[in-house]
Amino acid sequence: MAAETSGSELVNVVALLGAAVVMVPIFRRIGLGSVLGYLAAGLLIGPFGLGWFSDPQAILHVAELGVVMFLFVIGLEMRPSHLWSLRQEIFGLGSLQIAVCTMALTGVGLAFGFPLPVSFIGAAGFVLTSTAIVMQLLGERGDIALPNGQKIVSILLFEDLLIVPLLALVAFISPDMREQAADSRWLSVGIGVAALAGLIAAGIWLLNPLFRILAAAKAREVMTAAALLVVLGAALLMQVGGLSMAMGAFLAGVLLSESTFRHQLEADIEPFRGILLGLFFLAVGMSLDLAVVARNWPLIVSGVLAMMLVKALCIYVVARVMRSSHAEALDRAVLMAQGGEFAFVLFAAASAAHVIDATVNANLTAIVVLSMALTPLFVILIRPLIPKKVESMDGIDVAENLSGTVLVIGFGRFGQVMSQCLLARGCEVTIIDTDVEMIRSAADFGFIVYYGDGTRLDVLRASGAPTARAIAVCVDNKESASLICELVREEFPHASVLVRAYDREHAAKLVAAGADFQIRETFESALRFGEAALRALGVEAEEAAETAAEVRRRDAERFELEVAAGDVRAGRSMMLGNAPRPVPTPFTAPRREARPLTAETAAVTRETAEEAQ
Repeated sequence: MAAETSGSELVNVVALLGAAVVMVPIFRRIGLGSVLGYLAAGLLIGPFGLGWFSDPQAILHVAELGVVMFLFVIGLEMRPSHLWSLRQEIFGLGSLQIAVCTMALTGVGLAFGFPLPVSFIGAAGFVLTSTAIVMQLLGERGDIALPNGQKIVSILLFEDLLIVPLLALVAFISPDMREQAADSRWLSVGIGVAALAGLIAAGIWLLNPLFRILAAAKAREVMTAAALLVVLGAALLMQVGGLSMAMGAFLAGVLLSESTFRHQLEADIEPFRGILLGLFFLAVGMSLDLAVVARNWPLIVSGVLAMMLVKALCIYVVARVMRSSHAEALDRAVLMAQGGEFAFVLFAAASAAHVIDATVNANLTAIVVLSMALTPLFVILIRPLIPKKVESMDGIDVAENLSGTVLVIGFGRFGQVMSQCLLARGCEVTIIDTDVEMIRSAADFGFIVYYGDGTRLDVLRASGAPTARAIAVCVDNKESASLICELVREEFPHASVLVRAYDREHAAKLVAAGADFQIRETFESALRFGEAALRALGVEAEEAAETAAEVRRRDAERFELEVAAGDVRAGRSMMLGNAPRPVPTPFTAPRREARPLTAETAAVTRETAEEAQ
């Protein structure tokens, strides 16, 4: 019998993993995101789909640990000083948004004919945005660390804190409240405060010494176990105190954010977090009761649309009032327009306290689940309507009527280093790039970099290409480099064209395009690295240098054969080890007006470029 039970559980695990492995890549492939893929997989194999699972709530209860671990990882990135700097967003922006949304959504409930207590519970549950979905979407876009992402994280944190007073409020408005003694209520509050204080004390005085002892033991698996112990222990302590498990994990992460073990803890938790978070989305998909939706579909469909629309409008208005841009406000409104996982906790508590009945609980749960499922889809649909952020051009000079002996296109790490040789000889160099932030940073070190797209012929003319004796293409995009090389060779044949190549194939294409000199961006540095590795192994310096030179020679021979086989103009190619076509000297092109590059500035720029490597 035990073997049968064990086999059945194994089948369930295989079914969950199989559904995720099949559906998530499909949804990501068609551009719908992994969250919607998990939700669809859960709906497919759940009790209201194929019926492989009959109790999604049990899975959801376990899968909530994924949200817990996710918030722990977020907490590790939130140093206390950084968290304190977000206090205005957390308590100012967060409280304003929640207050406005709660009042508006309560009005929606009243308009649907529900009593005030039921309307308030439904509104309060829907206000609690899904931390899991929003953080997953922000993470996939890489926006968590950006200012707009930080504001959203701040609001989510405040909403997580809000579940505590909401649960207390449910107890107060319960018809059974008279049966509960006042002493019992104050005892619950005291337990919660004590749990919170205990967690903070443990984080300050116990956790770092514990991890130092475990690190000294050099037992990798024990460190992983300790990381899980911290996360689950903090969550359990908060749950015992009647607070949010997610809040406990987040606080534990914040308390360890200054620790030297922060990166190790994050690496240990990451695999568990990813699996459990996916399991959470699967369980949410399973929880969508299609029978309830079918019986009450007019109410549920209209409720989902009304609640999401009103909440999105409120979030947009609050964001604009707090001086966010239209694009930022619209993005935040769509991302946070759904209900969240804590709504299930609130509705269950309200049902147990007889504030709402079982039917209302099922309807509200279906509305929240549908809103969570629709959010990734709405994010995709609204994306074309969000205007792209236009970077400010204040203080940026646009390439126009310039002249110089050498035109450098692209001023990343490669361009910075190569320009040092030219600047050291006093050459007249014109530099253009399209990265506004880089241009501003370069100005701080004495470089004059103009804004200009080297793939445009008009920009090349305005940047001085007609009078330049050499044009150095240092951009890090191989398609752009090839296009610039072709343009320069056709329109400015008098200039020597030197191009940064990405790899061997790209280098051959550049030869075909007429480049006078090309070099693979990592080839020479890799050879020097290999030569140093040989010396580290005890090989004599002269022998190591000869070995590197032999590798260079063989590579040049292979490359020449490939170029010849490709029937390209090998005669124009300047291979490694060959000198490029000499540029006439001295440089006598008319000097453009620019800030002088002093000896001190040149030294600083050389050091900066070397560090950038």
